[in-house]
Amino acid sequence: MKKLISEFFRRGLVAWGFGPVVLAVVYLVLQRVEAVQTVTVEQACTGIFSLSALAFLAGGMNVVYRIEKLPLMAAMLIHGIVLYLGYLVTYLVNGWLEQGMLPILVFSGIFVVGYLVIWACIYCTTKKSTARVNTMLKRKQQSADSGAEAPERE
Repeated sequence: MKKLISEFFRRGLVAWGFGPVVLAVVYLVLQRVEAVQTVTVEQACTGIFSLSALAFLAGGMNVVYRIEKLPLMAAMLIHGIVLYLGYLVTYLVNGWLEQGMLPILVFSGIFVVGYLVIWACIYCTTKKSTARVNTMLKRKQQSADSGAEAPERE
């Protein structure tokens, strides 16, 4: 368990630094679409702290997939729920999402669809990679088997 906690913090700290970069991109996009003209010091600081914390959480949460006793679907559910809550709180704290049932439902739908699309891409990529590795292993095994059966020449 200590190793998992240590890994969570290591991964979280690696991702931590990306929070301000993501915030800069978000504010640049908001400025380009003319949704934001100026940002107060309070908004900037809240954004930096909240996105750094979100990046730490998102980076650290990947450790859930290293828990061998945890089924993949349970790990995905835990990962998804924690990320969903982290993003929801971050969006609400920064005022990027209006408080209310409809905005939260729309956000939730977009999050679930995005999460599933990302996981479908990961699944397809992993499946293709695994198939390629298995094919290579079968070829090596066949060549090793056929090499062992051939009589040695002197």
